[in-house]
Amino acid sequence: MNMSFWASNANALLLLLFVALGIIGHNPSVTISALVILLVQQTPLLKYAPVLEKYGVQLGIMLLMIGVLAPLITGKVQPAQIAALVTSWKTMAAVVVGIVVAWLGGRGVHLMQVNPTIVTGLMIGTIIGVAFLRGVPVGPLIAAGLLSLIL
Repeated sequence: MNMSFWASNANALLLLLFVALGIIGHNPSVTISALVILLVQQTPLLKYAPVLEKYGVQLGIMLLMIGVLAPLITGKVQPAQIAALVTSWKTMAAVVVGIVVAWLGGRGVHLMQVNPTIVTGLMIGTIIGVAFLRGVPVGPLIAAGLLSLIL
């Protein structure tokens, strides 16, 4: 194959690499995400790519927050546990770590918006961490991981 093939298909090949890493690492989130973006790229859905780019992160954050808040309505978090926020050093530490990670996440989103080429490196690192280190590519879970180091 000649160089023009590789140049003209670099993004699709990178997405296929992400799919392979997701499969190798037994991580369906990575695999499905890369396959969906590959499907969008290779079909007439490509015209919606700017919408995904503009609102995808916000939609993902909203879905994540729904999942994180769901225990409030399933009974897994009791009012007494919420009251413990002001009486337990562990929950106060959780609040502080949550604040710091949210601030860092905001800075990260801004960085990705002003320097989109850095996203490729971030994605490769994240996918490697997810695929081979049993990581999860989401902010609140990282905050919980940091908190576990403090505790």
